[in-house]
Amino acid sequence: METTYVNWGEAKIKLTWKQDNQLPPQYLITSVHGLCFYNKKLLLVDLNHRGWDFPGGHIELNETPEECFKREAMEEGYIEGECDLLGYIIVDHNDNPKWSEKSKYPKVGYQVFYRMVIRQFHTFEGMHESVQRILINPNEIKVYYHEWHSVYQSILEYALDIDL
Repeated sequence: METTYVNWGEAKIKLTWKQDNQLPPQYLITSVHGLCFYNKKLLLVDLNHRGWDFPGGHIELNETPEECFKREAMEEGYIEGECDLLGYIIVDHNDNPKWSEKSKYPKVGYQVFYRMVIRQFHTFEGMHESVQRILINPNEIKVYYHEWHSVYQSILEYALDIDL
């Protein structure tokens, strides 16, 4: 497990990566994300509100985490593929003095991560929140993803080590 602290707005949040093939309780999953690969290249999407990122988002009503990730990959990257659960980030607000019971997020929640092997590219239309997509060498991630940290690095390394 890898742990780091990040600043989200004015809050200090503890993030811990847990490699796991079991999902945490769905009601505590705050978002679902994934690393998408094609010929050993990593897909990034340029999101309107935050720059280069990997596809992901929030679970909709009656949607499983995997269905959520596949939908987000299609909406943001216009791709489809086969995916496997990698694990999750434990998002811990216990050291966050700004957190309250009225927060829209639980005191300890989870961001689930999948790995996708891209099987189909669709025409990029930019109809949702992304404005473009690119495939990069995974070693170049820090050039594009400016808030990269050790937890994301652990997830990337694990995703690259998997032989699907």
